[in-house]
Amino acid sequence: MGLFGSQLKHVLRRLARAPMFSVVILITLAVGIGANTAIFSVIESVLLKPLPYPHSEQLVSVMHTAPAMHMPELPSAPGNYLIYREQNRTLQGTGLFTMDTTSVTGQGEPEEVRTLDVTEDVLPILGVPPALGRWFTTKDAAPGSPDTVMLMWGYWKRKFGGDASVVGRRIMVDGKAREVIGVMPERFRFLDANPSLLAPLQFDRAKLHLGNFSYPGIARLKPGVTVAQATADVERMVPIVARSFPPPPGFSAQVFEQIQPTVKTLRAYVIGDVSSTLWVLMATIGMVLLIACANIANLLLARTEGRQQELAIRAALGAGRGRLAAELFRESLTLAVIGGGLGVALAGGALQLLRAMAPAGLPRLDEIGIDVPVMLFAFGVSLFSGMLFGFIPVLKYAGIKLAQTMRAGGRTASQSRERHRARNVLVVVQVALALVLLVSSGLMIRTSRALLRVQPGFTDPQAIQTFQISLPDAAVPAPRVASVEEDLVQRVGALPGVTSVGLVTDLPMSDGGSFDPVFAEDHRYSEGELAPVRRFKFISPGYFRTMGNTILAGRDLTWKEIHDLTPVVLVSDGFAREYWGSREAALGKRVREGPNSLWREVIGVAGDERSDGVNKPAPTTVYWPMALRKFYGDDLSPRRTLTFAVRSSRAGSASLMKDIQRTIWAANPDLPLDLVRTQEEIYRKSMARTSFTLVMLAFAGGMALLLGVVGIYGVIAYSVSQRTREIGIRIALGAQREEVSGMFVRHGLVLTGIGLACGLIAAFALTRLMTSLLFEVSALDPLTYAAVSIGLMMAAALASYLPSRRAAAVDPIDALRAE
Repeated sequence: MGLFGSQLKHVLRRLARAPMFSVVILITLAVGIGANTAIFSVIESVLLKPLPYPHSEQLVSVMHTAPAMHMPELPSAPGNYLIYREQNRTLQGTGLFTMDTTSVTGQGEPEEVRTLDVTEDVLPILGVPPALGRWFTTKDAAPGSPDTVMLMWGYWKRKFGGDASVVGRRIMVDGKAREVIGVMPERFRFLDANPSLLAPLQFDRAKLHLGNFSYPGIARLKPGVTVAQATADVERMVPIVARSFPPPPGFSAQVFEQIQPTVKTLRAYVIGDVSSTLWVLMATIGMVLLIACANIANLLLARTEGRQQELAIRAALGAGRGRLAAELFRESLTLAVIGGGLGVALAGGALQLLRAMAPAGLPRLDEIGIDVPVMLFAFGVSLFSGMLFGFIPVLKYAGIKLAQTMRAGGRTASQSRERHRARNVLVVVQVALALVLLVSSGLMIRTSRALLRVQPGFTDPQAIQTFQISLPDAAVPAPRVASVEEDLVQRVGALPGVTSVGLVTDLPMSDGGSFDPVFAEDHRYSEGELAPVRRFKFISPGYFRTMGNTILAGRDLTWKEIHDLTPVVLVSDGFAREYWGSREAALGKRVREGPNSLWREVIGVAGDERSDGVNKPAPTTVYWPMALRKFYGDDLSPRRTLTFAVRSSRAGSASLMKDIQRTIWAANPDLPLDLVRTQEEIYRKSMARTSFTLVMLAFAGGMALLLGVVGIYGVIAYSVSQRTREIGIRIALGAQREEVSGMFVRHGLVLTGIGLACGLIAAFALTRLMTSLLFEVSALDPLTYAAVSIGLMMAAALASYLPSRRAAAVDPIDALRAE
């Protein structure tokens, strides 16, 4: 330990004698290692870490595909769940869940909270027992049983102060008294949901029919069972489901026999399609670190060059190659470890910023942080970096030939090509990697610009205030729902600064909506055939005007049609063109949701909405009135949970929301406002994943460009300093100063040209991995490649020109006298 401490002090003193050199290297390392550590932290938490449940490798998601219904991904259904639970051979348990919102009253101000609805199997499947009370049981899930509820730890602490006596008490949820039977532990998280309450799903078996695929399924495999075996088992049960329940009126059971199960690990279900994005970012930031190492290696080469006499003396006094190499490596590794420590601190700050951004589609965000595997990764990357950038000086200057330098010419003598080769190779590598990163960044910039040009189905989103209200069954009878909602619309519409108000079940880009078949009267369907599935939205009059969307043909709904339950609908422009060729031809046509349902006349065609994000095609959509009769067999079917869209110059202000809240509570003091945000916030959140990727690639590209230019500048500047005598002789023999300057600029451009050629080959191969991240831009976009290549060449010319001016200013007399 004493020897190690002495050697470390010796290294630190040497680094302290060159503070600018040390600071530049440490900053470069901190940024490179910090960025890699931050990205690895995300990958480790999202992709590599097991889910936080006992034996999580046994947990699977049970979903379906339905080619006959034109649906590539379909959740599970109550009938499927019951058969899978009772007749499976490979599962320890299976359950269903769904996210909902409920109103909690009687506990201070009314509040709309996220609620996780589960079958009684779900919590035992996950294997996380409650901190207080009990799980749901079969009795809780039986229709007509007393209503029960469980609390999540955070909600229990916030609303009830952590009072254990809350178990057994009743709270008002959606106007009904529910008994609190348990509290889940603090560490419990349900996938990516963040609920406050848990409630039991109740299915009446006698009333079930095939369909209603609205509930994601979850199961736990029996020990030793594989996902493939579970998939085969579920496939075996699909026909049994079709024979066990009646099909919906007008449908054939044969359609439901064609459903295909999709069983995959629960972790794969949670991760979704984010893995490709994260691995691309990891590779990108890894390239930044390689460029940084090449840059640092060049700096160390120059520094070690200045220590040749010292190292030569050591060699002459008996120091062997290994001892000299160890001395050089100690300096490199010390720099790397200190830089790595700074990088971990930077990574911690970057991760806090990432959690604040909360990019859409990035799962397990709460689990991301600096843990032991991340620290080990950072340490390993630091050591690897130190060995990498320290290897070249060791290879070049730790050999036994160092003693020969004592007999070498003066320090200003022109160097041989061999002595420049290592620096030139490092610059070529830097340029090549920089081009790959800049091309990647350029493609994402082009993607971002293309996304901003997309018409999303609304205008001026910053002027649209949104919030959600639910009318509980117990508080508002079905015949009064539409009247209450119209009254609220009129009250809010009368507020100062409000120009229009509309209602909708799910806003564009809010990750909501439902999909169901739509039949057209003038289309022919074979018996039992299912019509194509389309997106359903339920709206009020004024919704399109409020959002800034245009009714391209026909007209909007009226409140009279809502109250009279007139059988009318609107459709999107894409729907009209697909079914009838033009928006005008759609007017007067009739559609319905089922083979035996009520026909409803198309009275208007609205502009397409990018409901799933601007990078996804606008779905063909039917806009149903918010209250309907004979809808899926129900005599009266009003929408009780609707989002208010309020166009106002005061949108986003606290004063507007206070006025709205006061107005709503004046009508009904038990109506909480939920999901309060502007449409601009929804829009930005839907773009957050693209923005996050763009920022990271832009950072990588910017760092690569900076380091590449610095590398070129350093090589040319060093070459000028080492060739002063040669330059003096050239000028003394009549060389023009422009020729001398051009000689060094050409040297820089040649290195850059070789690097560009290598980089283009690599970019052609690697940017294809980004295809899934791009929008309306080819991975081989010629404009991006050309712009990056020209920009890099111009930057290289500038970086070469600046030190070449010093060469042109050399006084030949002074140069020769100094020699």
